[in-house]
Amino acid sequence: MLLAAALSTAVAQTANDPVIFEVGGKPIYKSQFMKDFLQSIGKDPSAAPTACTYEKRKALEEYAQLYVNFRAKLADAYALGYDTLPALRKELKTYRDELATSYLIDSTTLKELLQEAYERSQYALHAAHILVPCGEAASAQDTEAAYNHAMELSLRARNGEDFYTLAQEEMRTQRMNSKDPLVRKRAEEDNPIEGDLGCFTVFDMIYPFESAVYAMKPGEVSQPVRTKYGYHVIKLFERNHYYGKANVAHIWVSNKAINPEKMINGAYRQLSEGDPFATVAKNYSSDRGSGAQGIELGEMPCNQLPPEYVSTIASGMQVGDFSKPFKTRYGWHIIKLISKEECPPFESMVPYLKSRMTVGERSKRPQRIFAEQCKRIYGFEDYTKVKTSKKKNAPYAASLAAIRAVVTDTIFSAKFNYDSNQITDMRPLFRIGETNYNSRDFARYLSKHKKVWPISDLDIFVAERYKDFMEYELIKYADNRLEQDNPEFRDLMAEYRHGLMIFTYNDKFVWSRAIKDSAGFADFYAEAMPKHDINDSAQAPYFWNERARVYTFSIFDSACLAPEKAISILQKKMADAPGGEALRDALMKKVRTKKCKADNPVLVRFDLVERGSQDILRDGEWHTGIYGRPHRKGYDLVLVEKVHEPEPKALHEARGYYLNDYQNYLDQKVCSQLREKYNVKVHQEVIDEITY
Repeated sequence: MLLAAALSTAVAQTANDPVIFEVGGKPIYKSQFMKDFLQSIGKDPSAAPTACTYEKRKALEEYAQLYVNFRAKLADAYALGYDTLPALRKELKTYRDELATSYLIDSTTLKELLQEAYERSQYALHAAHILVPCGEAASAQDTEAAYNHAMELSLRARNGEDFYTLAQEEMRTQRMNSKDPLVRKRAEEDNPIEGDLGCFTVFDMIYPFESAVYAMKPGEVSQPVRTKYGYHVIKLFERNHYYGKANVAHIWVSNKAINPEKMINGAYRQLSEGDPFATVAKNYSSDRGSGAQGIELGEMPCNQLPPEYVSTIASGMQVGDFSKPFKTRYGWHIIKLISKEECPPFESMVPYLKSRMTVGERSKRPQRIFAEQCKRIYGFEDYTKVKTSKKKNAPYAASLAAIRAVVTDTIFSAKFNYDSNQITDMRPLFRIGETNYNSRDFARYLSKHKKVWPISDLDIFVAERYKDFMEYELIKYADNRLEQDNPEFRDLMAEYRHGLMIFTYNDKFVWSRAIKDSAGFADFYAEAMPKHDINDSAQAPYFWNERARVYTFSIFDSACLAPEKAISILQKKMADAPGGEALRDALMKKVRTKKCKADNPVLVRFDLVERGSQDILRDGEWHTGIYGRPHRKGYDLVLVEKVHEPEPKALHEARGYYLNDYQNYLDQKVCSQLREKYNVKVHQEVIDEITY
């Protein structure tokens, strides 16, 4: 009964997915062919079939022939071992490493981060901050002290103290306490806007800082925000819709000018009366480098412009508008908007957003969540979390004591080395699937991933690196199983591998062969050339249209040689003095040197021109003769020496077209031989029943 049921299932499956081709005795099923065909024409496989037309049937039949040829070449490429070629395998590995990256992260988290980044990119923020330094490796005592101080500053700012004054006081104190004399010297500097960050948008700040400030409202002061640099107290001043890069011209009247407000109002009045912006800028602007000439500043993002410029542009300015006068700490300004970007839709921004998310804290989240998912998928157990038990078959219990015993302070300066004989505790630290990882594996990981770290407590450091080690091995484990576990990834890799193999195969047996086989190419031309029809417009590239041998004599000044005289000389000398230089010499003998001031009174140029692709001869001039072209002081004489009738192009004249034809000829020959070699069978009845 079981055998009968299995046979029944197999017959039903074959009926639903019949064999459409056979190559070398191996079946190719209809489903596989249709998947590739629909992908090639960009049609959704789940879409319902539509009415059959001649064009659709023709496209299907043509693709079927190409597909069979492809599979025959692929079979031969495998037989010749092309899949083992070192160069191919190297390129395939590079592609796999790049492709795998997008499969070893949590796609849901990535989409959320992309959408978050896009939404933040719509706004430009103006903020200031006070930083209380506290490195990642700071002790718990120092960290608490830094937090408490930052909280005190936050409370003072929220209670109404001027933020810039607080920032200035804090920076002066930090500089005075510095061991660097140059830093201490800066403590006496007066900076009324200490801590001002100007305008910025997404990706301009580190991720924790960015997330905190984008969650704030204008005028709000934050609680202490932790980053790798320490604790930040942030005040958000403005939140403007971001327009992207903008190009402006400006008029700036410095605070040092005499009555700057009166000057800027005078400039605005002239602009309002219609005076050109460049002229007014030249008369009023203190910017001698650009503004005084009315020159554009060039396209700049918001973080390169004063915040007041950004808010003025974002207030609704249109290209060509100039603003009302406004004040900054530098003086008074009027800006004219030359151009500004428009924020593109999300879909077109995704590649850019992804490229900006490859580093930093933001990039780690999708990978970290993916590693947590791998724990559930592949079966993971951390034996350092298991309590010791005397029960039979109880899980291992392990600790990091063995690795901690060999890790010294050299780890912080990227000089860590270990002796594997020192590690005798070989109990597994954790398990992924059926694979166990022990302290020696952990030590190898630490040695391989050396870098300079902030000095910290070694016990805490080892525990943190253990988390990194587990995450690294989880992702590595998933990477090694991608082809097995992910059909989409497996198909993409097979498609790329086959593409590389076919490219290499075609290069050897078709493309390079056609270029190297000069004798075969010449024989092909001799046989193919007479078969071309000059009256067939599709074959026009193989023929010359009507062509003419043309000499152009340029006389730059009629005072040197009158046109009638020049034509007469050319007519008399054409028969016995052929060639442009000889005719030019004949003209030069008659040049009136006393009246001619030109250094080269007569120049000659030769052209072999083809009708339909030149601008020397006019429609009525396609026969021998001399045709005048007067210009401002002189004239040109166009001499048509001979007109050639249409004729076939020589091999060197149409090499590209014939080489392409020869390659097609060789390709057809190779495919014909391969079809016979691999006993290719096409089940036409299956093709005839296909609808799409």
